[in-house]
Amino acid sequence: MHIDLMTKVTVLVTGGAGFIGSHIADRLISEGYRVVIVDDLSSGMLKNVNPKASFYQVDLRDYKAIEEVFDKEKPTIINHHAAQVDVTKSVSDPATDAHINIIGGINLLKSACEHGVRRFIYASTAAVYGDPEYVPIDEDHPIKPLSAYGISKNTFEKYLELEASRVGMQYVILRYANVFGPRQVPHGEGGVVAVFANRMLAGEPCRIFGNGSKTRDYVYVQDVVEANILAMQSEACGVFNIGTEKETTDREVFDTVRAAVGSSQEPIYADERPGEIRRSCFDATKAKTKLGWKAKISFAEGVARAVEFYRRNKQ
Repeated sequence: MHIDLMTKVTVLVTGGAGFIGSHIADRLISEGYRVVIVDDLSSGMLKNVNPKASFYQVDLRDYKAIEEVFDKEKPTIINHHAAQVDVTKSVSDPATDAHINIIGGINLLKSACEHGVRRFIYASTAAVYGDPEYVPIDEDHPIKPLSAYGISKNTFEKYLELEASRVGMQYVILRYANVFGPRQVPHGEGGVVAVFANRMLAGEPCRIFGNGSKTRDYVYVQDVVEANILAMQSEACGVFNIGTEKETTDREVFDTVRAAVGSSQEPIYADERPGEIRRSCFDATKAKTKLGWKAKISFAEGVARAVEFYRRNKQ
């Protein structure tokens, strides 16, 4: 789908006050798009909202409020990043997780279909794959989520595929590896760079669970933004892994953050947490061939940028 910026295409970004969504909104505005942000501010922050965007504090579970936004703003593209993303909370309270990630998503999808939205971009997650049967993980890997969060994200993928097919709406599902960078809040496994950076800057110790050999695929937020822009402007549809195709160990994360901070501390090792996935790394070949995307920012460079952000914004 070719986007003519002269027509001021309107993009509705859910979760646009959050970590990834706010970076996407900034980029869209810089490229001349008209941006509408919907966020309930349960985890997002007003300070992340670009002042050039139209902002609505709306919970996606409130269908009437969503419809009012669509009636007024008439978006033609949806970029859906709003979600309950705390895996631990999803385990202890799966009902709330499902209400936000599934019911809220269905409400958004219903409005998108009824209002003739042309293209729907959905942020999914590596959590849908569960414990990898092989590495690197491609899009054909079995779906075996180990958490209610992974189940909820994959469930909405299925609703999106079904409804998009029914009404002829184009869609892209982006399954993210571990995204990191400025504005990320320091909690959760995916936020380990933020956790380590903030603790080191405060002179506090950092804990590694296990012996430090567990791996993840860490992708910098601006590379993720680029994937969203390409997905929005492309004719391609379907599911795409967004990752660097590189494994980084917990100890390498610690060492890289320590170097960027200029710290000399050593990590504290703790018992490995039950159910931890030992290795995770994405095969992003499909994103390269179909979207023309690949990660460009190295882990070390991304960490340096993130640490500088946290240094400037110390609480």
